[in-house]
Amino acid sequence: MNSAELPSLELTRRALFGQGAMGLGALALQSLMGAQRPDPAAPSLPHWAAKAKRVIYLLQNGAPSHVDLYDHKPLLRQRHGTQIPDSVVGGRRFSTMTGGQTARPLLGEITAFSRHGQSGATVSSFLPQIASVSDELCFIKSMHTTQVNHAPAITFLMTGGEQAGRPAIGAWLSYGLGSESEDLPAFVVMTSRDKEASCGQIFYDFYWGNGFLPSKYQGVKFRGSGDPVLYLSNPKGMSQSMRRSILDGLGQLNEIKLQAHGDPETATRLAQYEMAYRMQSSVPELTDLSREPKHILDMYGPDVLRQGSYAYNCLMARRLAERGVRFVQLMHAGWDQHRNLNTQLEIQCRDVDAPSAALIRDLKQRGLLEDTLVIWGGEFGRTPFLQGDIANTRQWGRDHHPYAFTIWMAGGGVKPGITHGSSDEFGFNAVENKVHIHDLQATLMHLMGIDHERFTFRFQGRQFRLTDVHGEVIKPILA
Repeated sequence: MNSAELPSLELTRRALFGQGAMGLGALALQSLMGAQRPDPAAPSLPHWAAKAKRVIYLLQNGAPSHVDLYDHKPLLRQRHGTQIPDSVVGGRRFSTMTGGQTARPLLGEITAFSRHGQSGATVSSFLPQIASVSDELCFIKSMHTTQVNHAPAITFLMTGGEQAGRPAIGAWLSYGLGSESEDLPAFVVMTSRDKEASCGQIFYDFYWGNGFLPSKYQGVKFRGSGDPVLYLSNPKGMSQSMRRSILDGLGQLNEIKLQAHGDPETATRLAQYEMAYRMQSSVPELTDLSREPKHILDMYGPDVLRQGSYAYNCLMARRLAERGVRFVQLMHAGWDQHRNLNTQLEIQCRDVDAPSAALIRDLKQRGLLEDTLVIWGGEFGRTPFLQGDIANTRQWGRDHHPYAFTIWMAGGGVKPGITHGSSDEFGFNAVENKVHIHDLQATLMHLMGIDHERFTFRFQGRQFRLTDVHGEVIKPILA
């Protein structure tokens, strides 16, 4: 036994309650003050007036094909079936699925493109609802990244590092800005996948992890079935008053431990117990859709009432945003069309099209879009050349492509109805106004009122930040 623990064991009952009262008083004061405060150890934030108060990240796991959905390249159709020039490929690295493939015939888009809105944005026929809100969107068609496989690419996108162990964006924001909500976590994660389960991607916990930040800043995952959060309901035979009494006792004991050792994980336990107690009433109200008007439910599509679907999660994202949740990370898998581009891409688009557009409309009509930043996109794009045999149309596919891809953003201080950057005529390389992953992260931070170069955390003898030692704010897209 650690000798430092002995004084705690010798406490009288009177001393126990006397010392523990300070911790309970602090918790009560925090509750009375309303919102969850930023960590007192964090730098003074925000650095300037924020354009966005919250972020909803619609992460399309597996990587949507930019050349089939947003980045129209007529040359691909004109030269369909011919070899992509070696001068374009230039010894670039690909996944093992096409790394050894010598024939790389260009594959024309499998969808029809048309222009939409006053902005004239080019959007695929597979995404008619997103096309209908294109004047609210800012398309970035010059994204590029460093990784060619899913897990490291998503990790890089969400944490700024290719290897697990760094805090996710939502954890950084929770640490630095706290939450506007008293009864819900600052950082919530929801996952969904295509109903056909066409790809075997895994949602790793480190995609929303706290890394080297205290664990209270990790994302809270809402489950796709049953209780949204495990152990939220009281066990049979336990009343709410009994639970409150138990939490008070645990709080006193944990406060003594915290005073004795100063371990931040003890403070995390204190905060999580109290949050779980408050969520017992806030989460059932959050997930009760009975008061949502029928026209709102219809706007999100037929899957909106199916818990765990993308449509349901989009509606939950809006409800979380209006309740003050700082960062909502919605992840939807199924975009990995290596051998089923002609069959699965349209199905995947159908699942996400109406809910994504409905979220934009819903936020706007409630006055939330102007200070809510919405981001839609994958971890990379898809190759403009074919994976597989061009004669076998049923198994057409595209490999992972980090050298150029498209995302879109809306609200939260971003100019609507514009396109920033471009790829080359093949959709292979980003060539104009190139945007790196760290640039996107720096811009997100800027819109939240944070200078990404000044917002750091000391760990293992050095100052870490989300953008590592890179990243520039994409100023042309700022409203």
